[in-house]
Amino acid sequence: MKNESEHLETLSEIRSLMERSTRFISLNGLAGVFAGIFALIGAYIAYLYLHLNFTQPNYYCYSITAEGTQNTSFYLFFLTDAMLVLILSVAVAILLSVRKTHKKGLKIWDNTAKRLLINMFIPLACGGIFCLILVYHGYVSLVAPGTLLFYGLALVNASKYTFNDVRHLGLIEIFIGLIAAIWIGYGLIFWALGFGVMHIIYGIIMYYKYER
Repeated sequence: MKNESEHLETLSEIRSLMERSTRFISLNGLAGVFAGIFALIGAYIAYLYLHLNFTQPNYYCYSITAEGTQNTSFYLFFLTDAMLVLILSVAVAILLSVRKTHKKGLKIWDNTAKRLLINMFIPLACGGIFCLILVYHGYVSLVAPGTLLFYGLALVNASKYTFNDVRHLGLIEIFIGLIAAIWIGYGLIFWALGFGVMHIIYGIIMYYKYER
């Protein structure tokens, strides 16, 4: 019985080492919760700024002035709002991931982390450029669906280097992005659902599943 127990323990250690070498396991569930909260705050500020309500959700109509020119303040506001949400989310994610790796005695920056970032960066970079092209051509209503779609693709593409739950979140983001592309008038609401609510739900599940 003792030898069997030792063998099982050895196999468990080998499995743990293999997982650490092939998967980035330093993602923190609370980072997802904070990212979702920041996204909801950003969406709420946008609604206040544009004086919108749920019966009149077509925020993109404000991208054009009464004279038919592009509303510069509209673009500057949304760019600033989105960048603040992104910076805060990334900062908290890095902080919590570093804290988790120190607690587990792991390295935050290794080959797995590099592969994860590269596979996530490529769809995100393409999505960012594509959304800028949409703005350039005046298709502002498709920017929110576009960000959801490419973000979902980035998660699916990077999920093979981390928890499988990330893949599920990515598929959900893609689905929400496709629905948002149909009901483009509700883009900001779908954006808040995808980046806000789903991140909070995902973060809570991750926290209770892997960290509690």
